Amino acid sequence: MGRAPASAASAGPPQVREVSAGIYAYIQPDGTWWINNTGFLVGPQAVISIDSCSTQRRTRAYIDAIAAVTPVPVRTVLNTHHHGDHTFGNCMFPGAAIVAHERARAEAIAFGPPRALPFWDGPDWGELSLDPPFVTFTDQIAVHAGDLRAQVRYVGTPAHTTNDSIVWIPERSVLFCGDLIFNGGTPFLLMGSVRGAIEVLENVVRPLGAQTIVPGHGPVFTEPGPIDATLDYLRFVQDAAARGRAAGLSPLQAARETDLGRFAGWADRERIVGNLHRAYAELGGAAPGAAIDILAALADMVAYNGGRPLTCRA
Repeated sequence: MGRAPASAASAGPPQVREVSAGIYAYIQPDGTWWINNTGFLVGPQAVISIDSCSTQRRTRAYIDAIAAVTPVPVRTVLNTHHHGDHTFGNCMFPGAAIVAHERARAEAIAFGPPRALPFWDGPDWGELSLDPPFVTFTDQIAVHAGDLRAQVRYVGTPAHTTNDSIVWIPERSVLFCGDLIFNGGTPFLLMGSVRGAIEVLENVVRPLGAQTIVPGHGPVFTEPGPIDATLDYLRFVQDAAARGRAAGLSPLQAARETDLGRFAGWADRERIVGNLHRAYAELGGAAPGAAIDILAALADMVAYNGGRPLTCRA
């Protein structure tokens, strides 16, 4: 099982898209493992970057893309959560304040610097060092690019991770939602909460009514379809977990018994296994974001993938 890998060349180069005046999305196809989106806000004195990238090469390309738009320096990097595809490149912004939820700092330090990881095809990280957020908040913080005000809000509960934040620019109705949405890719809740992700999408993201949403992976969108599709998938995972647990199946066995249906074409479908591990834990009474055996779940994802490492073209 698993997705047949495409060539890196077929994904195409990163794209800079001005989604509103002075607000840019940086979209990295094809948005699969360790290939994330970022974005930046341009003010007269400084740039605010929303996340960095996973590798030295990709972060350098992102920095060059910013420089092609404006000569002003990046003085702030906002991390939407702690995962390395959004934080490993922090160290390449030496003059910037690195800002995130306080739990994102703790989780980034706990994970450590980029290094060889046994579950993925080996990405070339380059020369990167651990640079966790050093300005942290518990609820929300505002940042300003000239007259443009952005609200950086903790979503209130574990969802994709324990420390997800969104960046909301109400004046322009633009939302950077981090990995709460993988547009065209399979959501990943192993380190967060299936139940919490549903709650956040229904009670935090959807009520904003954003006209433009930049997801953590996949294309920018202007209609609610990707939110609805993500909610459908999350409920699908909950249903599959309830059936599998009642039948006495392990998460890996349940995944193998599950017909993914319309979700089978989404990238990185082996994430169903990790998502079932999390959903099983919640059905067993675990709190959202509670510690579970992450390494065992990742090993099961590799097994579901036919024993092959998970595809990474970062």
